[in-house]
Amino acid sequence: MLLADKVRFPRDKPCGGGLTGRALRHVPCDVEPVVERVVDRMVVRARYGATVDRTSSEPLIAMTQRRRLDLHLAEHAAGAGADFRDGTGVSDIRLDDSGVSAQVGESRVRAAVVVGADGANGLVARAAGLGDGIVRGVALEGNVPWTALAESRYESAAWVELGVVPGGYGWVFPKGDHANLGVGGWMAAGPYLRDHLERLARAHGVDPTLLTDVRGHRLPMRELGAPAARDRVLLVGDAAGLVDPLSGDGMYEAFVSSKLAAEAILGETGEYEARLSAALDRHAAASWKAKRAADRYPCACLWALRAPGVFDAVAGLLRGELSHPSDASRLAQPPFRLLSRLARHAT
Repeated sequence: MLLADKVRFPRDKPCGGGLTGRALRHVPCDVEPVVERVVDRMVVRARYGATVDRTSSEPLIAMTQRRRLDLHLAEHAAGAGADFRDGTGVSDIRLDDSGVSAQVGESRVRAAVVVGADGANGLVARAAGLGDGIVRGVALEGNVPWTALAESRYESAAWVELGVVPGGYGWVFPKGDHANLGVGGWMAAGPYLRDHLERLARAHGVDPTLLTDVRGHRLPMRELGAPAARDRVLLVGDAAGLVDPLSGDGMYEAFVSSKLAAEAILGETGEYEARLSAALDRHAAASWKAKRAADRYPCACLWALRAPGVFDAVAGLLRGELSHPSDASRLAQPPFRLLSRLARHAT
């Protein structure tokens, strides 16, 4: 197996860097060496006002940085036998009846199957005529040292700010020697994200001029049923638009889709899309509904989070103990049904 990346590792990638418990259930190797913080507390606010602060009895999210995580995964892939070539661009992908060929660095390479894991702006999807049915969002993030924040207040908490960016939210996530602040929303919010990020920083008592490594990135969100494969081309992760519509997280989806792609290559590649939909579509459909409710009715979402059983259900979804809100306890069902009705009104 050839694994090629045009950038030399370790390389950074714009990302909140949160590994939820459900993502950790599918990670292909032990990632403890690159985990910097463990989050067991969520602080959710609506429009920088009313707040819900809850602590879980078990960890919810493991925080890392992509420059560390991705190098760790690449080294494990190489250790398992992959021919890992970083700093090596891929171009001129051609499909024919017997396989796929591509220019990889200075070499022309042939393979039976190509897996596009090249992100939201990937070459593989374009070469295969894929990429329809993906809704684009956008995010902007930056880092501040702990000297700019009260570390004890943020070190084990994921802060989520609802109702502050159209189609998204703001966040503050803890890392080893810094905190990551970011905002994300619909693509139309792009021109205003810097203002939103500065407002988020000020809401947390941070001077926006202290933000470093500020960068933006697109968030590809797949509509249900959008194609993720064609002939001998399989798309995984962001390349397939597999970002969760509600959270903007794509780690879980990347691990699941990659595993399914590997299984399809060893079995029948034609089964990949059906198995991908079976694994992800039910949860994605719920996330699309929740996204619409959170966008239009952030205060109602906060009310629901205060209701008995709801935080436990959210924690169960994050940890992978529940696969869908309908699996939550009976106490949590009325608030979830209300949010579902609000989502229908928000369309």
